Amino acid sequence: MEYTVKALADLAGITPRTLRWYDKKGLLKPCRMTGSGYRLYGPAEVDRLQTILFYRELGLPLDRIQTLLDDPAFDRLAALQSHLSVLEAQRERLDALILTVQKTITEAKGETKMPDTEKFEAFKRRVIAENEETYGGEIREKYGDEEVERAHSCLMSLTEEEYDSWKALGEEIRASLETAVPANVDPAGEEGRRIAGLHRRWLSYSWEAYTPQAHRGLAELYTADPRFTAYYDRKISGCAAFLRNAVQAHMK
Repeated sequence: MEYTVKALADLAGITPRTLRWYDKKGLLKPCRMTGSGYRLYGPAEVDRLQTILFYRELGLPLDRIQTLLDDPAFDRLAALQSHLSVLEAQRERLDALILTVQKTITEAKGETKMPDTEKFEAFKRRVIAENEETYGGEIREKYGDEEVERAHSCLMSLTEEEYDSWKALGEEIRASLETAVPANVDPAGEEGRRIAGLHRRWLSYSWEAYTPQAHRGLAELYTADPRFTAYYDRKISGCAAFLRNAVQAHMK
Protein backbone atom coordinates (compact mmCIF):
# COMPACT_ATOMS: atom_id res chain seq x y z
CA MET A 1 0.00 0.00 0.00
CA GLU A 2 1.18 3.52 -0.76
CA TYR A 3 0.38 6.72 1.13
CA THR A 4 0.34 10.37 0.19
CA VAL A 5 1.99 12.89 2.51
CA LYS A 6 -1.33 13.71 4.19
CA ALA A 7 -2.40 10.08 4.53
CA LEU A 8 0.92 9.02 6.08
CA ALA A 9 0.97 12.05 8.36
CA ASP A 10 -2.54 11.21 9.60
CA LEU A 11 -1.55 7.57 10.08
CA ALA A 12 1.55 8.47 12.12
CA GLY A 13 0.00 11.32 14.07
CA ILE A 14 2.41 13.93 12.76
CA THR A 15 2.01 16.91 10.43
CA PRO A 16 2.54 16.91 6.65
CA ARG A 17 5.09 19.66 7.25
CA THR A 18 7.14 17.24 9.35
CA LEU A 19 7.21 14.70 6.54
CA ARG A 20 8.27 17.35 4.04
CA TRP A 21 11.04 18.41 6.43
CA TYR A 22 12.24 14.80 6.75
CA ASP A 23 12.30 14.62 2.95
CA LYS A 24 14.29 17.84 2.67
CA LYS A 25 16.85 16.57 5.19
CA GLY A 26 17.12 13.23 3.41
CA LEU A 27 15.89 11.42 6.51
CA LEU A 28 12.77 9.97 4.87
CA LYS A 29 12.43 10.11 1.10
CA PRO A 30 9.22 9.04 -0.71
CA CYS A 31 9.47 5.86 -2.74
CA ARG A 32 8.29 7.72 -5.82
CA MET A 33 6.64 10.86 -7.14
CA THR A 34 3.46 10.89 -9.21
CA GLY A 35 3.24 12.69 -12.51
CA SER A 36 1.44 15.47 -10.68
CA GLY A 37 4.31 15.86 -8.21
CA TYR A 38 2.72 14.11 -5.23
CA ARG A 39 5.02 12.20 -2.86
CA LEU A 40 4.11 8.56 -2.29
CA TYR A 41 5.39 6.35 0.54
CA GLY A 42 5.46 2.56 0.51
CA PRO A 43 5.93 -0.16 3.19
CA ALA A 44 9.67 0.44 3.55
CA GLU A 45 9.10 4.14 4.18
CA VAL A 46 6.34 3.39 6.70
CA ASP A 47 8.73 1.15 8.65
CA ARG A 48 11.50 3.75 8.49
CA LEU A 49 9.15 6.46 9.77
CA GLN A 50 8.12 4.23 12.67
CA THR A 51 11.79 3.76 13.57
CA ILE A 52 12.42 7.50 13.32
CA LEU A 53 9.55 8.21 15.69
CA PHE A 54 10.78 5.55 18.12
CA TYR A 55 14.16 7.26 18.24
CA ARG A 56 12.54 10.69 18.64
CA GLU A 57 10.64 9.38 21.67
CA LEU A 58 14.00 8.40 23.15
CA GLY A 59 15.24 11.96 22.66
CA LEU A 60 17.76 11.44 19.86
CA PRO A 61 18.32 14.41 17.53
CA LEU A 62 17.45 14.02 13.85
CA ASP A 63 21.07 14.11 12.67
CA ARG A 64 21.96 11.23 14.98
CA ILE A 65 18.90 9.25 13.84
CA GLN A 66 19.86 9.73 10.20
CA THR A 67 23.40 8.54 10.88
CA LEU A 68 22.07 5.41 12.57
CA LEU A 69 19.52 4.57 9.88
CA ASP A 70 21.90 5.18 7.00
CA ASP A 71 24.60 2.98 8.51
CA PRO A 72 24.90 -0.14 6.29
CA ALA A 73 25.16 -2.20 9.47
CA PHE A 74 21.83 -0.92 10.82
CA ASP A 75 19.66 -3.81 12.02
CA ARG A 76 15.99 -2.88 12.41
CA LEU A 77 15.16 -5.94 14.52
CA ALA A 78 18.05 -5.23 16.89
CA ALA A 79 16.92 -1.59 17.08
CA LEU A 80 13.38 -2.64 17.97
CA GLN A 81 14.68 -4.96 20.67
CA SER A 82 16.75 -2.08 22.03
CA HIS A 83 13.70 0.21 22.02
CA LEU A 84 11.75 -2.43 23.93
CA SER A 85 14.48 -2.72 26.55
CA VAL A 86 14.49 1.05 27.04
CA LEU A 87 10.71 1.20 27.36
CA GLU A 88 10.71 -1.65 29.86
CA ALA A 89 13.37 0.19 31.88
CA GLN A 90 11.19 3.31 31.83
CA ARG A 91 8.22 1.28 33.03
CA GLU A 92 10.26 -0.24 35.86
CA ARG A 93 11.41 3.22 36.88
CA LEU A 94 7.85 4.53 36.94
CA ASP A 95 6.64 1.47 38.85
CA ALA A 96 9.36 2.05 41.47
CA LEU A 97 8.44 5.73 41.81
CA ILE A 98 4.74 4.88 42.10
CA LEU A 99 5.49 2.35 44.83
CA THR A 100 7.62 4.86 46.71
CA VAL A 101 4.85 7.47 46.57
CA GLN A 102 2.28 4.90 47.74
CA LYS A 103 4.47 3.91 50.70
CA THR A 104 5.10 7.56 51.53
CA ILE A 105 1.35 8.24 51.54
CA THR A 106 0.65 5.34 53.91
CA GLU A 107 3.44 6.58 56.20
CA ALA A 108 2.04 10.12 56.11
CA LYS A 109 -1.31 8.67 57.21
CA GLY A 110 0.42 6.98 60.12
CA GLU A 111 -0.41 3.50 58.85
CA THR A 112 3.17 2.29 58.30
CA LYS A 113 6.77 3.27 58.97
CA MET A 114 8.96 3.64 55.88
CA PRO A 115 12.71 3.00 56.32
CA ASP A 116 14.89 5.92 55.21
CA THR A 117 16.69 3.67 52.72
CA GLU A 118 13.44 3.01 50.87
CA LYS A 119 12.72 6.73 50.59
CA PHE A 120 15.66 7.19 48.23
CA GLU A 121 15.89 3.81 46.50
CA ALA A 122 13.51 4.81 43.69
CA PHE A 123 15.51 7.95 42.94
CA LYS A 124 18.74 5.99 42.67
CA ARG A 125 17.03 3.47 40.42
CA ARG A 126 15.82 6.34 38.26
CA VAL A 127 19.37 7.64 37.80
CA ILE A 128 20.57 4.15 36.85
CA ALA A 129 17.68 3.66 34.42
CA GLU A 130 18.27 7.03 32.77
CA ASN A 131 22.00 6.38 32.39
CA GLU A 132 21.36 2.89 31.03
CA GLU A 133 18.80 4.22 28.61
CA THR A 134 21.04 7.00 27.30
CA TYR A 135 24.56 5.61 27.52
CA GLY A 136 24.17 1.92 28.33
CA GLY A 137 25.12 0.51 24.95
CA GLU A 138 28.36 2.44 24.64
CA ILE A 139 29.41 1.92 28.27
CA ARG A 140 28.71 -1.82 28.18
CA GLU A 141 30.60 -2.17 24.92
CA LYS A 142 33.59 -0.29 26.32
CA TYR A 143 33.74 -1.72 29.86
CA GLY A 144 31.64 -4.91 29.76
CA ASP A 145 28.42 -5.94 31.48
CA GLU A 146 30.15 -6.98 34.70
CA GLU A 147 31.70 -3.56 35.27
CA VAL A 148 28.45 -1.77 34.51
CA GLU A 149 26.46 -3.95 36.91
CA ARG A 150 29.11 -3.42 39.58
CA ALA A 151 28.78 0.34 39.13
CA HIS A 152 25.00 0.09 39.48
CA SER A 153 25.44 -1.92 42.67
CA CYS A 154 27.79 0.71 44.10
CA LEU A 155 25.29 3.47 43.38
CA MET A 156 22.39 1.54 44.94
CA SER A 157 24.43 0.98 48.11
CA LEU A 158 24.97 4.72 48.72
CA THR A 159 23.54 6.13 51.91
CA GLU A 160 21.30 9.18 51.80
CA GLU A 161 24.27 11.42 52.69
CA GLU A 162 26.52 9.81 50.09
CA TYR A 163 23.84 10.09 47.42
CA ASP A 164 23.35 13.79 48.18
CA SER A 165 27.13 14.35 48.07
CA TRP A 166 27.37 12.53 44.74
CA LYS A 167 24.61 14.66 43.22
CA ALA A 168 26.11 17.88 44.62
CA LEU A 169 29.54 16.97 43.27
CA GLY A 170 28.10 16.45 39.79
CA GLU A 171 26.51 19.91 39.93
CA GLU A 172 29.78 21.43 41.14
CA ILE A 173 31.64 19.90 38.18
CA ARG A 174 29.13 21.30 35.69
CA ALA A 175 29.17 24.74 37.31
CA SER A 176 32.98 24.80 37.29
CA LEU A 177 33.08 23.85 33.62
CA GLU A 178 30.53 26.53 32.75
CA THR A 179 32.75 29.10 34.46
CA ALA A 180 36.06 27.89 33.04
CA VAL A 181 35.09 27.56 29.37
CA PRO A 182 33.87 31.14 28.76
CA ALA A 183 36.98 32.40 30.58
CA ASN A 184 39.23 30.44 28.19
CA VAL A 185 40.89 28.64 31.09
CA ASP A 186 43.59 26.15 30.07
CA PRO A 187 42.38 22.61 30.90
CA ALA A 188 46.02 21.60 31.37
CA GLY A 189 46.38 24.22 34.13
CA GLU A 190 45.54 24.18 37.82
CA GLU A 191 41.81 24.74 37.38
CA GLY A 192 41.73 21.87 34.91
CA ARG A 193 43.53 19.74 37.49
CA ARG A 194 40.97 20.66 40.14
CA ILE A 195 38.01 19.85 37.90
CA ALA A 196 39.55 16.55 36.79
CA GLY A 197 40.06 15.72 40.47
CA LEU A 198 36.42 16.51 41.22
CA HIS A 199 35.40 14.24 38.37
CA ARG A 200 37.54 11.45 39.77
CA ARG A 201 35.85 11.85 43.16
CA TRP A 202 32.45 11.79 41.45
CA LEU A 203 33.34 8.55 39.64
CA SER A 204 34.53 6.96 42.88
CA TYR A 205 30.94 6.83 44.12
CA SER A 206 30.02 4.30 41.42
CA TRP A 207 33.38 2.81 40.40
CA GLU A 208 34.53 -0.02 42.63
CA ALA A 209 38.07 0.07 41.21
CA TYR A 210 39.37 3.31 39.69
CA THR A 211 42.18 3.46 37.11
CA PRO A 212 43.44 6.55 35.24
CA GLN A 213 43.29 4.57 32.00
CA ALA A 214 39.58 3.85 32.43
CA HIS A 215 39.00 7.46 33.45
CA ARG A 216 40.65 8.74 30.28
CA GLY A 217 38.68 6.25 28.18
CA LEU A 218 35.40 7.49 29.65
CA ALA A 219 36.40 11.11 29.07
CA GLU A 220 36.98 10.33 25.38
CA LEU A 221 33.32 9.30 25.11
CA TYR A 222 32.29 12.76 26.28
CA THR A 223 33.24 14.22 22.90
CA ALA A 224 32.97 11.09 20.74
CA ASP A 225 29.27 10.56 21.44
CA PRO A 226 26.82 13.47 21.05
CA ARG A 227 24.64 12.25 23.90
CA PHE A 228 27.54 12.55 26.36
CA THR A 229 28.48 15.92 24.89
CA ALA A 230 24.92 17.21 25.26
CA TYR A 231 24.94 16.50 29.01
CA TYR A 232 27.92 18.77 29.70
CA ASP A 233 27.25 21.28 26.89
CA ARG A 234 23.60 21.85 27.76
CA LYS A 235 24.28 25.51 28.63
CA ILE A 236 27.74 26.29 27.25
CA SER A 237 29.38 24.58 24.29
CA GLY A 238 32.87 23.27 24.93
CA CYS A 239 32.41 21.97 28.49
CA ALA A 240 32.63 18.31 27.46
CA ALA A 241 35.83 18.98 25.49
CA PHE A 242 37.33 20.89 28.43
CA LEU A 243 36.61 18.00 30.80
CA ARG A 244 38.06 15.46 28.36
CA ASN A 245 41.20 17.54 27.92
CA ALA A 246 41.59 18.10 31.66
CA VAL A 247 41.28 14.38 32.39
CA GLN A 248 43.72 13.53 29.61
CA ALA A 249 46.21 16.08 30.96
CA HIS A 250 46.06 15.24 34.66
CA MET A 251 44.81 11.68 35.18
CA LYS A 252 47.91 9.58 34.44
